[in-house]
Amino acid sequence: MLKDVDNEIYTALINEEEKQRNTIDLIPSENIVSKNVLKLMGSIFTNKYAEGYPGKRYYGGCKFIDEVENIAIKRACILFGAEHANVQPHSGSQANMSAYFSVLKPGDKILAMDILSGGHLTHGFKINFSGIFYQSVFYNVDKETETIDYEQVREIALKERPKMIVCGASSYSRIIDFEKFYDIARESGAYLLTDIAHIAGLVVANLHPSPVHLADFVTSTTHKTLRGPRGGLVLCRREYSHKLDSSIIPGIQGGPLMHIIAAKAVAFKEAMTPEFFEYQKQIINNCQKLCVELKKRDYRIVSGGTDNHLFTIDLRNKGLKGNECERTLEKVGIITNKNLIPYDPQPPAITSGLRIGTPLATSRGMKENDMELIAEWIDETLKNRENEKILKDIAKKVRRFAREFPIYPTS
Repeated sequence: MLKDVDNEIYTALINEEEKQRNTIDLIPSENIVSKNVLKLMGSIFTNKYAEGYPGKRYYGGCKFIDEVENIAIKRACILFGAEHANVQPHSGSQANMSAYFSVLKPGDKILAMDILSGGHLTHGFKINFSGIFYQSVFYNVDKETETIDYEQVREIALKERPKMIVCGASSYSRIIDFEKFYDIARESGAYLLTDIAHIAGLVVANLHPSPVHLADFVTSTTHKTLRGPRGGLVLCRREYSHKLDSSIIPGIQGGPLMHIIAAKAVAFKEAMTPEFFEYQKQIINNCQKLCVELKKRDYRIVSGGTDNHLFTIDLRNKGLKGNECERTLEKVGIITNKNLIPYDPQPPAITSGLRIGTPLATSRGMKENDMELIAEWIDETLKNRENEKILKDIAKKVRRFAREFPIYPTS
């Protein structure tokens, strides 16, 4: 028993399990996996080294490992309608790195969304590998609408002539027009990489347009709306398959995590079910309901609303900052994360925004009527952030409510 062998880690595990049971997690990049995915993540597949690819391993004894990876690749291609898939990246960051390494050389120029407008670290941020290895130029959202200005993107692309254009975001709540990015990339002579880490589940369910038939490379994580294990995924056109596979092994990784690849395969199969499609619809319904309820309580929402699984609150009209709101909400058991808003006057460690998402809450079975309750608790908590008595009362309500929804799905 773990308790007898390592009581420190056992205690942390039990505490984390209790925390998840007793809280409402509204971080849009987090989710909970099925029992089958969870089981495979702790399976004996973890014992096997399998550097290389099916049929071309650097280790012997990979017969069943090859079967698993081939199944995962086939399912990923079917799920997204892709010509080629690589399921080996350990994370979304490594998925992006492998796409860059496939066709770019150090010093090449990339054009991506600025992190201040909702972009990701791996989209060229100066202290990330992507900003160190490559020249980075950025587009921003429009100051008025807080949405992507595609004409601005086009103008920058034609002026800067990047080798690759990156589209995708970690805190953008509107539909991304991949067709326009495709047109801009072709006009400017750039490769197109679309990072759908956040919206992959919505893409699968046809609730967000797919970039797969347009982009040269599509990268994703497998653990956000896709509801699989923590890991990465790259899709590409067949013409880039050899370059992509070579960039991952021997380029940036050694042995793949076969227990995670097996879990990815199961998650891909789960994502092919009608239940998964309904789940994605409910994510959006919940997110839009929570957004509306907070707007009723005079919270300003970046871009005015949401089309997907997340939104960002601009806290400035409330005289609040993101870091203090994150801490205060955690006191009562509501888990969020501070986030920059477009053109944020605050630094990243403080921020003027709070990022909210509904994938995990939806996985636990919460519906629109529950979002109204959650919005009320968020508002009451922030209004009474100095009143410990009221905060303790809200915490009791949140705990009682959260425990009604399981953290381990039945399937």
